[in-house]
Amino acid sequence: MGTLMRRSRGLIGSACVLTVVALAGASTRSHAASPAGTVSQSLGDAPQDVAALESRGPELVPVPLERETPKLFGAFLVPSHLSHSVPIQGACSSDMVEVEGDYCPYVTETCLRWLDPETKLRCAQFAHLSDSGKCVAKTDHKRYCMDRYEWPNKEGAVPVQMASWNEATASCSAIGKRLCTDTEWTLACEGPERTPYPYGDGYTRDEQACNIDKPYIWPEPSKLFDTSTRSEELARLDQREASGSRTQCVSAFGVHDMTGNVDEWVLNESQGGRPYRSGLKGGYWGPVRTRCRPMTTAHNESFKYYQIGFRCCADAHTVDVGALPLAQTP
Repeated sequence: MGTLMRRSRGLIGSACVLTVVALAGASTRSHAASPAGTVSQSLGDAPQDVAALESRGPELVPVPLERETPKLFGAFLVPSHLSHSVPIQGACSSDMVEVEGDYCPYVTETCLRWLDPETKLRCAQFAHLSDSGKCVAKTDHKRYCMDRYEWPNKEGAVPVQMASWNEATASCSAIGKRLCTDTEWTLACEGPERTPYPYGDGYTRDEQACNIDKPYIWPEPSKLFDTSTRSEELARLDQREASGSRTQCVSAFGVHDMTGNVDEWVLNESQGGRPYRSGLKGGYWGPVRTRCRPMTTAHNESFKYYQIGFRCCADAHTVDVGALPLAQTP
């Protein structure tokens, strides 16, 4: 408690430093997708006038229900005969990494310099102080497995896009995995030191380390949601890169491309599934927040868009050595 009081007095006394209180459960309506910080509507409130949406700015546009009925499994599901093709090595299968640590629901992050002072989305430099990013709440110990790369979890493969939360959940389940919770995702990204970024020193934003901060390309929703023009529009908007191609974009636990490339669906655990079970973590390739802690919760389980993908998690296996017989040698 004494440490927390000293930190509070120090921050109040510094007028030139902006402190961002980072809550894993802080609901963000659109910042992870919108460079302008505008609020996008959820799928349930989808307006009928697509032309009006196009004029509203760089935001996520909901998929009109009458135009796009989510199709579970679709192109995201791996055929069932591959479900058990990845061997288990220790606690996790060989295509996953084991993550174990103490998740903190409440940390402080002090931004020293913003790249966009008006919207305050992209922090160029966080304070690297002895008490910066330290936990000020009770921690939750976690141990689980996480895909090294974004789906399809293959080094050198371009991650999928236009995935809904429903499709992501079903695809992970079909191969014996599950969608990661937002708290698992945050822990794997921040690492044991709970840093804002998963690369470098953890406090300095670096567009060279990960696929982030590329120039924004304005989408045309009418073309994106028309099956006759979708492929052409996706190709025009696409700025994805092959998984693992940025060798510095890896967290302390060994998980690649957690910030940037594609936005990743997670199970909204920290907010108890409100307003939706679906959340988005990590940001994508555009000029958005792309750091570990924030989560976007504005979009329901059927929502899909050109920059959204996912990765899977699984429970870690525990071997009870005492229950195994001693190996016999000739």
